[in-house]
Amino acid sequence: MADERAPQRTSSGPRKKRPFQRRKVCRFCADKQVTIDYKDPRTLRYFVSERGKIIPRRISGNCSKHQREITEAIKRARNIALLPIAGSHATA
Repeated sequence: MADERAPQRTSSGPRKKRPFQRRKVCRFCADKQVTIDYKDPRTLRYFVSERGKIIPRRISGNCSKHQREITEAIKRARNIALLPIAGSHATA
């Protein structure tokens, strides 16, 4: 005969709910005067991590259209050495 048991939960208690976080708004959609330009490394640095990786859309809060434009601008700026390819940390 098959042993019919109810599945047991491994946790001890109710699940914890995450606190509600406000949805981030794309700063380029909110302010139409801010533009994405590969020749402006100061603006692009907000979207690059310490290690030189492009920050994903879910963290930066950009819409998909502007995230693609930022990615393209960062890659162009890296290509002409306005932004470092790797992070800005010093090696020992």
